[in-house]
Amino acid sequence: MNGDARLDLKDNSANPAPLGLLAFGMTTVLLNLHNSGIFELNSMILAMGIFYGGCAQIVAGIMEWKKNNTFGLTAFASYGFFWLTLVALIVMPKLGWIDATSETGMVYYLILWGIFTFLMFIGTLKLSKALQVVFSTLALLFFLLAVGDATGSAGIKQFAGIEGIVCGASAIYTGIAQVLNEVHGKTLLPLGLVKK
Repeated sequence: MNGDARLDLKDNSANPAPLGLLAFGMTTVLLNLHNSGIFELNSMILAMGIFYGGCAQIVAGIMEWKKNNTFGLTAFASYGFFWLTLVALIVMPKLGWIDATSETGMVYYLILWGIFTFLMFIGTLKLSKALQVVFSTLALLFFLLAVGDATGSAGIKQFAGIEGIVCGASAIYTGIAQVLNEVHGKTLLPLGLVKK
């Protein structure tokens, strides 16, 4: 072999974004069905938060790292760990491991995630309209939840739940669109890709 010859190490691995988007979207819809008052916070939501919203997104983030996608890595790993921290904030006090977080503490937690999400939204301006919808509605959701906790307003929390269902549904659409478009080799569900 010639010393100057280079091996072709083309990445043939699958696109991890649909996994991350579907994990995020489905878990977000379920939590916000609760937030909108349709059913109680239950083990199904917490299990989805740990395993699908949490672990599956972290796996997707690691796969994005292998694809040299800094945005995908940062988004999926961060929101995967968001779900794990959210479940921990709910479960650890119930297990008696630590006192529950105050409403003020939760407000700051939600605001910080809202700021992070808004900054990530700026990145989507170079990606696709579909991702812009996901990240803009998610940023709004975090801020609405923060206002709901700060004011104690059941109406704002319920409205946040409805808006959260829209956010989760937009992530499901974006993930499924990527899968179906790839499988069919054509655009079945448009994503509104931004021309570079």
